[in-house]
Amino acid sequence: MRPLRNPAVQSALAWILAQWMRFCFATIRWTHENQAAAEQVWAQGGGVLCVFWHSRIGLSPSCWPLRRAQPAKALISLSADGEFIAKAVARQGFPAVRGSSANKDKADRAKGGSQALRDGLKQLKVGALAITPDGPRGPANVMAEGTTLLAKLSGAPVLLIGMSCHPAIRLDSWDRAVLPLPFGKGAIVWDRVDYPAEAEPAAVVADWTARLNAVEARADALTGLGV
Repeated sequence: MRPLRNPAVQSALAWILAQWMRFCFATIRWTHENQAAAEQVWAQGGGVLCVFWHSRIGLSPSCWPLRRAQPAKALISLSADGEFIAKAVARQGFPAVRGSSANKDKADRAKGGSQALRDGLKQLKVGALAITPDGPRGPANVMAEGTTLLAKLSGAPVLLIGMSCHPAIRLDSWDRAVLPLPFGKGAIVWDRVDYPAEAEPAAVVADWTARLNAVEARADALTGLGV
């Protein structure tokens, strides 16, 4: 058995990771850009879809102030790695909706896609749902149509979020995941979008992909994080 598939090991590592992230987030000097867009969504309450690339999932709790914003859940895959991530983010106040919309052809039989879609839409009636549109296995920075489908069906506003920190650990993974280090610079950049009426899904995916890339690139520029 791989160690990460052992529930006891998962729980212990998830606790360690959650504590490390809290420490890093507390010591990082944060810059926020266009946060007014997020503040407006937080003030109005209700559903909101929070979208960021999979590489920044380790920074994601930093962008959502639970005392001011809507209660949030995270859409996380049913894989063993997803179970570990789900436990880590749950310890920081973000319960998981399990499943994946990354591969629409295999979602029903392999990843719980239909149930995740139903549970995601249920969450979007009352609060925030965080999603990585290129997860769980990529390709990196390629948005699945499931993201725009959730926005269209729910009618919820969408926050595209770019997050960065420097210095940081870059993992040798398919997405080159970023993990925070303490006492550095951090940046969170926001962009608010809504699903346009009568729009073709492919056009929305292309537009939102470009805008999500833009906010992430801007966050990286603010911190000095290299590619």
